[in-house]
Amino acid sequence: QSSWPLEIKMKEPLVFLLMGRAGCGKGTQADLLLKYLEINGYGKAAYIYVGNALRNFIEGNNSLTSRLAGKIMEKGDMEPSFLAVWALANNLIDKMSENITLISDGFPRNLTEAGIIDEAIDFYGLKNIHPVFIETSREGSRKRLLERNRSDDTETAVKRRLDYFDEYVQPVIDYYEKESKHKLIRINGEQGMEEVHKEILEKVFK
Repeated sequence: QSSWPLEIKMKEPLVFLLMGRAGCGKGTQADLLLKYLEINGYGKAAYIYVGNALRNFIEGNNSLTSRLAGKIMEKGDMEPSFLAVWALANNLIDKMSENITLISDGFPRNLTEAGIIDEAIDFYGLKNIHPVFIETSREGSRKRLLERNRSDDTETAVKRRLDYFDEYVQPVIDYYEKESKHKLIRINGEQGMEEVHKEILEKVFK
């Protein structure tokens, strides 16, 4: 339970688009948000983590597609957008219902996907959209990734993922900051996880 009670001004569903470098703590913040929303009467929430959906597909399937995707994942490269969008669409079809809050972890990853999630948001008639950028340094993210000792977190793979952020995700951050009607919320990701959570709440529910 959050130790920062805030006056809630809106109870209608929300959309959180959690973005940031790999290792910035998006999954942790998604968990904290889910707990906070449940405690504060927001009803159901759908958590969509495209990266985990793709990992499960690769591990649980022996098709040509899964084998090729597995090779990409081993190298630390990003899966093609058509697979990420497939995973997103499957999750939305399975999880979306009336008056449900949506938390997307790590999607969109490029400008093409930003357009697609904007299209999905419009399709479902969702309001109160909050693109949240958990901002961390490249070196800090590198250390966090290597410390978690996951099999696909090799030094080479981590470098590729961080390079991908600089080339493809940074333009998404710029899009939400300068062009989109859904305005970016910047969060200091170098803080502890509780402080990051508090800053997200303060900036969303201010």
